[in-house]
Amino acid sequence: MGQRRSNPFRGVVDVMSEMNRMREVGRGAYDPGYEDRERTQASAWVPSADVFARGEDLVIRMELAGVRREDIEIALHANTLTVSGERDSDLDDEVSFYVQERFYGAFRRSMTLPAGVDEGRINAYSDNGMLEISVKGGAVAESRRIRIGDKPA
Repeated sequence: MGQRRSNPFRGVVDVMSEMNRMREVGRGAYDPGYEDRERTQASAWVPSADVFARGEDLVIRMELAGVRREDIEIALHANTLTVSGERDSDLDDEVSFYVQERFYGAFRRSMTLPAGVDEGRINAYSDNGMLEISVKGGAVAESRRIRIGDKPA
């Protein structure tokens, strides 16, 4: 059996992005009039993502089916990687949905990367609706256990 690695990236996913995604999944067809409301940052769709280590590299895979490569922006600022863009509907306004589970419009997903990562170590490609971002050497940080001492007198 292989050695289990500790996860130094626990909490890497922006909590608010994940909360928004869960709220959107639950709201879908069960909220009459939902599609008529103005979309805000809190109600925007948030693409699903997997974050994992491949050797020493940190890899982020994000589902972006129906989003053109030129409509995706990836930015790094103060150790925060942000993927944003927009998915347009290819349907005209004359359709009447029986079920609408896919989300359209603007999206934004932010994740905190390990300290010291620079953009020169980040590569991204899109293939068949899957965006893959690789951070060279981003998974080598190891967590250290902090000893708990006695309360000072």
